Amino acid sequence: MTKTDLETYQWMNEGNIRFEDDSIILEATANSDFFCNNGAVAEEGLTPESLTNAPFFYTEVSGDFVLRVKVSHDFRDTYDSSSIMIMQDLSVWAKACFELTDFDTHAVVSVVTNQTSDDANGCNIEGNEVWLQAARSGNAFAFHYSTDGVRFDMMRFFNLPVGDTVKVGLLAQAPTGDGGDRIYKHFSLEQRTVKNIRAGE
Repeated sequence: MTKTDLETYQWMNEGNIRFEDDSIILEATANSDFFCNNGAVAEEGLTPESLTNAPFFYTEVSGDFVLRVKVSHDFRDTYDSSSIMIMQDLSVWAKACFELTDFDTHAVVSVVTNQTSDDANGCNIEGNEVWLQAARSGNAFAFHYSTDGVRFDMMRFFNLPVGDTVKVGLLAQAPTGDGGDRIYKHFSLEQRTVKNIRAGE
């Protein structure tokens, strides 16, 4: 995907972006996240407040779609992530992340938010890169991951109370740290309907 292909994209929380070969590189700003705490915040282990300030580079998509991208970063600080996100508004959204977890693992992680956010750690991944996929079929959504870009396994199936048009794109977060580059390669966004939302195909 070239810079010209991204002319319909816009920012929520504008950040720095650059293009290198087949990579889109977003800069995560310090202490940036999308997470809506429910008020029951522990003394340790969670960000101290709800945040909706991470750079989100998105386009609006009507109807069904499949987003796929290979993500990586340098895993410096807890919850650092290269992510993809689907959003109706600041109260209704979902993201799939490749994250440095609070258990010091590299893992695919998903968060689904309808007023408040849940948080689900998925599989741990060896290395610093993985493929992420998001698919929509009606109001059903699924996140998938892949280590080879060929076989995609489901990490989350969920529903969101959204309209026909949603914001879809790339999210760069650094909830507890100083930020840094988040790298997205081989990005594609197709308006098509998968035959099996759980399988993502």
